Amino acid sequence: MRPDLPALYADHLYMLKRRADEALHRGGFDALVVPSGRLHYQVFDDRDYPFAVNPQFKAWVPLVRVTDSWLVYVPGHRPKVIYHQPFDYWHVVPGTPTGAWTEHMDVVVIRTPEEALQHLPKNAARCAILGEPQSALGEFVPNNPPAVVAYLEYERAFKTAYEVEMMRGASRIGVRAHRAAERAFRAGASEFGIHMAYCQAAGQDANDLPYSNIVALNEHGAVLHYTDRDKLPPRPVRSFLIDAGASNAGYACDITRTYSQDTSDEFQALIDAVDRAQLRMCDQVRKDFDYRQLHLDAHLSLAGILREFGLITVSPEVAVETGVSSAFFPHGIGHGIGLQVHDVAGFAESDAGGTLPKPEGHPYLRLTRTLQPGMVVTIEPGLYFIDMLLEQLRDRGLGPSVDWGRVDAFRPFGGIRIEDDVVCTDDAPFNLTREAFAAG
Repeated sequence: MRPDLPALYADHLYMLKRRADEALHRGGFDALVVPSGRLHYQVFDDRDYPFAVNPQFKAWVPLVRVTDSWLVYVPGHRPKVIYHQPFDYWHVVPGTPTGAWTEHMDVVVIRTPEEALQHLPKNAARCAILGEPQSALGEFVPNNPPAVVAYLEYERAFKTAYEVEMMRGASRIGVRAHRAAERAFRAGASEFGIHMAYCQAAGQDANDLPYSNIVALNEHGAVLHYTDRDKLPPRPVRSFLIDAGASNAGYACDITRTYSQDTSDEFQALIDAVDRAQLRMCDQVRKDFDYRQLHLDAHLSLAGILREFGLITVSPEVAVETGVSSAFFPHGIGHGIGLQVHDVAGFAESDAGGTLPKPEGHPYLRLTRTLQPGMVVTIEPGLYFIDMLLEQLRDRGLGPSVDWGRVDAFRPFGGIRIEDDVVCTDDAPFNLTREAFAAG
């Protein structure tokens, strides 16, 4: 049964207005004003950077390509979109606004950025203006009031049904492209060739994708954010790690998979072990569960795999306690996701601000909140063979904790990461990524 997107959007907008009412009350403001953003130009040049819309703007309307536009919300009134549709024969002009969202908004079309001043509230001092400094127009200078931003960003962790549906759509696109990337890998393509196959299948390029694709063959899989993309494949090709997402109506998916060229070798067995562990971690995305504990549990689970495959000589508990596991798994177990790949307020103590600390010795965890229904998080355990981190173990006197011969056997494969996007519910978690893969 197809979802009723207009109805889902109407419910989503109702929630946004409720949140805005409370945020404005807390900040003591009369109106919420959100610019879509303005083009940024490279220094000493006339070339602009790829445009990224203000996330606070696209939370209200599925518009990701319109610059110099504004969202205005005054409690008790219909939201207004001031839509910039310039006279421009150099570029494609945004089309006439369409879609279910237009039924709920007053849409005003302007031809120049300055015309927006005629349609913005009269008293800028009474407005909470959320955006970048360069979006300023006349007296409407973004002030980003802390009380307003803290509340809205905290609440953004709780996705509406509309938002989950948009992320489901992004997952379908991402999985389609991941399948194309695997086919290209199996056919012997280079990193660059695999990347192009991915973009072709997704129908998205650098201006559309939510982040820069990580496409890594062999040892490059040990570079966590590898984006160089060699034009020629290595010889021989042993392994493939791809961390790549897709966008849908302003929402992102974030998916990672790892493959061995030889599906019956020991590296594939290691991939399979991480995959089984990752599914158990996904099942921990439950109401009232502390995400920090999920991260620590992941370390213990991955250390067990390291021990099982003879890569370490100490118990999983000792490996975690001494930091040996962190040399093989140096990043966090995941993060919130939605309008942004690394969604905001991951450390927020409450909707009034404050910070929840990271576990000691784990500086790269991006989410420390307790999980609640509506949250969508990534679960992305990894095992890598990173020379500099392994050498640090030797320097710290922990060399005997590692079987270096076994490590050397796996170094040419780089590393493993498996990542899904998972929805926390009142009951069992829902895995958007696995659903999309299962659908074919």
